[in-house]
Amino acid sequence: MLDSKGRKVPTLRAQWLGRELRDLRERRNLTLRQVAEHLKRNFSALSRFENAEWPIPRHDVQMLLDLYGVSERRERTRLTRLSEEVWRRDDWIDEFSDVIYDPTFCDLVWLEQRAKRVGSYDALYVLGLLQTPAYAEAMIRTVEGPGADDDRIARWVQLRLRRQRAIEGPKPTRVAAIVAESVLRNPVGGPEVMREQLMHLGRLARRRHIEISVLPAGVGAHPGLDGSFLLFEMPDPFPDVAYTETIAGRVFQEGPRTDRFASAYRTLREAALEPADSTRLIADIADEFKS
Repeated sequence: MLDSKGRKVPTLRAQWLGRELRDLRERRNLTLRQVAEHLKRNFSALSRFENAEWPIPRHDVQMLLDLYGVSERRERTRLTRLSEEVWRRDDWIDEFSDVIYDPTFCDLVWLEQRAKRVGSYDALYVLGLLQTPAYAEAMIRTVEGPGADDDRIARWVQLRLRRQRAIEGPKPTRVAAIVAESVLRNPVGGPEVMREQLMHLGRLARRRHIEISVLPAGVGAHPGLDGSFLLFEMPDPFPDVAYTETIAGRVFQEGPRTDRFASAYRTLREAALEPADSTRLIADIADEFKS
């Protein structure tokens, strides 16, 4: 993905691989120039590999692993697989290049499509993967502002619905969403749109791979007061990732830096209603929106 100035923006996967290769080199007390001379490679190319500026070929990864003394089969397989995923993304995302203005958005989509499980705490609005078209449109119109172009809004809605295929099909992404009760009572798009959204949540909650828990009003101080977040539980060879989003932009945290989010999520889940009780509360609130 390119930024607004036409520059290639490194993916999360490229940054992960580059950092791991740099750590392996430094543990062997080797400089980039020494490695370049040994492999008969250009010094600047190796630097760009580590800085996630260029995709590194599988063959070069294997040569580096040999040089760095990585002999354990599982670790070699993990890093080789990671190198194959560095610049890979689903082709369909290119269909929406007319509306995606932030290259980091592609990392979010990639995580949704690849995660084994998405855990979320939603303090302000319903998780995008669980939104109805009407609710999504109301949210997007609010973000885009009163002068937003209708065609652009429609494209964003199409993109959001396309992302929801991650929770469909024979091997769907598992979702465990914790949603604040205030989100369910906020009439985004009006009473009818909100009632439809709540009924949709009730239907989704009956799927085996989707769990929806409501954090009831009046629970008091809790770690979710810092705001919404996502936790992506990833398959090997990828680290788990925590994600937050504000007006200032998107922030991805991986590895040990997800521990704080995981702890907050566990605390919130303990304070939330059980899924069955949550489904009943969602249905009751939906009835309150009847005209």
